[in-house]
Amino acid sequence: MSFSQGISLIPGKFGVYLRAAFYRLACPATSDEISVGFLTILSHRDTTIGRGVYIGPQSNIGKCTIGENTLIGSGVHILSGSRQHDFKDIKKPIQDQGGIFEKIRIGADCWLGNTSVVMANLEDHSILAAGSVLTKPSAKGDVLVGNPAKCVNNRFHPNPPHSPEPANGPQ
Repeated sequence: MSFSQGISLIPGKFGVYLRAAFYRLACPATSDEISVGFLTILSHRDTTIGRGVYIGPQSNIGKCTIGENTLIGSGVHILSGSRQHDFKDIKKPIQDQGGIFEKIRIGADCWLGNTSVVMANLEDHSILAAGSVLTKPSAKGDVLVGNPAKCVNNRFHPNPPHSPEPANGPQ
């Protein structure tokens, strides 16, 4: 994690190339054809990034697999699951209670909007809107919005478009 923090501070194209080379060597089965933005940190070595992935600046990437050709906006947080901290024992500080780190799967050809938070698997071809919080696994092609994220459409089975009512109501 210290190397990840240090290498995140190198700006410009040189920093992008250096981060791609570093993560190719540091993380198993990670492509060198990736773009990792300025101030982005990978907090676990057990992270795999596919070819053609773009990760925007100021993101925090936990233990996960990111499929090919996925776009991750700025300030996105991919947590290592939703059970990283236990808190049941009120007599013990939360930081001393342990937890479970899960390897989250982000599918291929996904788009994660700016400042979204991921705590569950996101299937292939899915979209997670900006500012959304994914707490439950998605289905392939889902378009997810909100906190907690809910499916509003699916790229494979789109909802028919509806025409909005006129401002004066129905004519």
